[in-house]
Amino acid sequence: MAEHRPIERIAADLRRVRRTLAGFEPGVSAVKKFAARQAYDALLVQACAALEVEHRLRSLPEGMDREIERLRVEETLRRLGLSI
Repeated sequence: MAEHRPIERIAADLRRVRRTLAGFEPGVSAVKKFAARQAYDALLVQACAALEVEHRLRSLPEGMDREIERLRVEETLRRLGLSI
């Protein structure tokens, strides 16, 4: 099994980036929003790897399908006890 960062650290980083995404003021550049979403997705992928959750975050382009997958992954991780 591959080495992973501690899941507690990944969860803390997920919460931090999620707060950043939620706290963007109107007028924040699309580039900053995109970068934050990419960082959040990368953390979700790490959490999925650590908890052996399948996902399609890497294969879906930005848009509605990826947003739905993001929500599905978040809910799956919550059901496994991860606080995000």
